[in-house]
Amino acid sequence: MLKRLFKLITPRSNSNTPKQPIVIPRDQHSVSRKLVSHAAIKVMKQLGDHGYEAYLVGGGVRDLLLGQQPKDFDVATNAKPEQIKGLFRSARIIGRRFKIVHVRFGREIIEVTTFRGHHEAARSEHGMVLRDNVYGSVQSDAVRRDFTVNALYYSLDGFAVHDFTGGIHDLEKRTLRMIGDPTTRYQEDPVRMLRAIRFAAKLGFTLAPETAAPIPKLANLLSNVPPARLFEEVLKLFLAGSATATFHLLREYKLFGQLFPMVEAHLQTGDPIALAMVEQCMCNTDKRIRAGKSITPAFIFAALLWPPQQALLGQLMGTMPKGQAFNEACQQVISAQLARIAIPKRFLIPMREIWDMQHRLTLRGGQRAYTMLEHPRFRAAYDFVLLREEAGEQLDGLGNWWTQFQTADEALRAKLIDNIKPSGPRKSRRRRNNRKSPAPKPD
Repeated sequence: MLKRLFKLITPRSNSNTPKQPIVIPRDQHSVSRKLVSHAAIKVMKQLGDHGYEAYLVGGGVRDLLLGQQPKDFDVATNAKPEQIKGLFRSARIIGRRFKIVHVRFGREIIEVTTFRGHHEAARSEHGMVLRDNVYGSVQSDAVRRDFTVNALYYSLDGFAVHDFTGGIHDLEKRTLRMIGDPTTRYQEDPVRMLRAIRFAAKLGFTLAPETAAPIPKLANLLSNVPPARLFEEVLKLFLAGSATATFHLLREYKLFGQLFPMVEAHLQTGDPIALAMVEQCMCNTDKRIRAGKSITPAFIFAALLWPPQQALLGQLMGTMPKGQAFNEACQQVISAQLARIAIPKRFLIPMREIWDMQHRLTLRGGQRAYTMLEHPRFRAAYDFVLLREEAGEQLDGLGNWWTQFQTADEALRAKLIDNIKPSGPRKSRRRRNNRKSPAPKPD
């Protein structure tokens, strides 16, 4: 469809801001109302009935043109946030740098934005835009978006697709191209570098040369992004079903070290087990997402930070007892990571439990194995053992033992426990008697 469509339109110039948009009529594109969220259609109709322009825009249009089902749908309009809110009782205005409106329909949320306009925005000393609540037309809004393939607009008026920046051309070429000067756009918002990597990995697109070139040089600008915002972006990077490709692109463009400095520093040592563990974690994450299975960020962070934690543990072992060294290594790695990415406690706590249970899973004598099965983090800790073994760690068959124990009957479980090899010489325990010995009788 895209190749046939591209031959029907006028080839775009090198400029990202064509004077007249390319309007693609209904019979020449693959966007159908049947594939669009009913909630998004309702929002567009309501805005149109009150005299406002309204377009479906962004990833929703892009994915439909690519023959994919979008995860969400965004609407752009010339109505101001307060006017949008007045039309929908379930609407809520959010955001500071640029206000947007969330309109809720049951569990679905439609994000509605007002057309942005050209202006000299307030900026930080590094060029980041601080406030951006200046409104404009659909044409100005298009060139204010990040990538050409995200600047395609679908209207209920004639059911046409409007292309203001050559996005159709880049879709056909499977190219991700920044609108405007890439260096300036990255300086305005460094998170756009992460978005470039995420879309390239997710869509299987190639970064346009001028879009890719500035990224390694400007990667350090991510240090100016609030850690809380980076946490949200990291979730998007690794939970989109393309974590493996994303990981490799992040490293290629020198962005991974800005997000996980201790992990990158350890990977630079050439530790094959550490690299294999991170890659296997990303591969397993992709498989689970594609299979519709749940994923907890706690497990991903546990896998990413385990190699530097183990390296630091090895350094501390000679200076303090093992248990104290383990806790100190955990604390130092987590504290350093929180300076870059604000991982919430609801993920930090289970992450620590996964780490703590790695040693406890080796203690299987008596009733300990049965007790571990009842632990709420057992499954995650068990999966973590399997991940470590897949990466090449030698754990003396620990993963296979637990795999058998979970499905075995009582007789086999007892046999498995009896066959456990002692990890070292047992310390003899003297039976203590709290009663005082009677005084010796005099001769």
